[in-house]
Amino acid sequence: MTSHLSLSLHQAIEQLALGNVTAEQLTEQALANINAVEGEGALAFTHVYAPWARKQAAASAQRRASGAALSPIDGVPISIKDLFDVKGEATTGGSRVLADMPVAPSHAAIVDLLLKAGAVIVGKTNMTEFAYSGLGINPHYGTPANPWDRDSRRIPGGSSSGAAVSVSDAMCFGAVGSDTGGSVRIPAAFCGLTGFKPTARRISMDGVLPLSGSLDSVGTIAQDVASCVALDAAIAHRPLSLTVKKLADAHFAIPQTVVLDGLDAQVTTAFAHAVQALKQAGAKVSEIPLTEIAELATINATGGFTALESWAWHKPLIEQRANDYDPRVVSRIRRGEPLGESDRQRLVEQRADWQQRVSSKVQQYDALLMPTVPFIAPTIVELEADEEAYFRVNGAALRNPSVINFLDGCAVSLPCHAQGDAPVGLMVAALPMQDEALMSWALEIERCLKV
Repeated sequence: MTSHLSLSLHQAIEQLALGNVTAEQLTEQALANINAVEGEGALAFTHVYAPWARKQAAASAQRRASGAALSPIDGVPISIKDLFDVKGEATTGGSRVLADMPVAPSHAAIVDLLLKAGAVIVGKTNMTEFAYSGLGINPHYGTPANPWDRDSRRIPGGSSSGAAVSVSDAMCFGAVGSDTGGSVRIPAAFCGLTGFKPTARRISMDGVLPLSGSLDSVGTIAQDVASCVALDAAIAHRPLSLTVKKLADAHFAIPQTVVLDGLDAQVTTAFAHAVQALKQAGAKVSEIPLTEIAELATINATGGFTALESWAWHKPLIEQRANDYDPRVVSRIRRGEPLGESDRQRLVEQRADWQQRVSSKVQQYDALLMPTVPFIAPTIVELEADEEAYFRVNGAALRNPSVINFLDGCAVSLPCHAQGDAPVGLMVAALPMQDEALMSWALEIERCLKV
């Protein structure tokens, strides 16, 4: 990897501001890494915008030279997930089904915002078809391998698989993805990155291919907290204003129901060390039952909002082209076929009641702590070869992150493994619209874990 692209997004912002590097240099290096023969670029991206990216970078360099940068991320190479509309091309969502559909008449809201901020969009990243899995496996475009232990070809996590790999392989500095049940946080955890799922209403979903409108959110993946916050500032309705926090003033809670079940040895060790580090830094950490989490299995037993809402969107396509779908995706979408308006209303009522009860029990704490995913990344081949393993591992990967989507909360996955070990994510989560406090605490937690 090249020297400039070993920087985090936050560091790239600083170097651009100092004039130590140009947008054109950063962009050329990003494109070179995408095209590197030994790299994962061909699998991480579904579209590479080389001519457009160079044009964006040249315009940014001119603005910087005249002291007229549009924003801190002006000139920073960014990737976007293959479910954001880009004017003049079909939005495929990691599928072959939509490849011949009408082109988007305009950019998605977040694409417009990125361009208005001067970001250089280098390409669209690969993903699980229609975002319906936490593993990142895609039979249509291939699956990019996790940067850790690449020889073993481990899963990158999903559904924002290419997003995470594009950052880890220095093909860009930050990625914008989506998160319906963990699709930003899971790949961040598996790939040793930071993934931020904000409160959904903070970022527009206009021009985003939906999975489940009740649960969908747009999030960011980058090397660290400051980088995620800087990228979030460009696409959110209102940038976060972080405050200085002290861990000695913190009171965190670890739920004891479901979220700690079935942890593998590496996750058990990394999570315990992270919690111990926070305690040694002065944080108070309480264990709380939060038995309401166990109710989610029953509430969502028939597929929940995701099956119901994805079936409503996909029904016409499935009736015509079911055989063109990933069989493991279409089978999950079909779970919504028998569900109707009465099921939706029941889910809405159950969710509102559940949110109220959970909020009343966690509002006294600064954040919830739990492992993002209960295991390290398995290999691609073992999941492609075994249907039962695929669905079992997928359900386990989505288990903890999806709690926060149902809560309509905000969360961030932070790397918490020892250097050289398999990547493990620590999820720090909070109630809806507590994003500023959450990410302020995340900065301190990150600093503590890096010591």
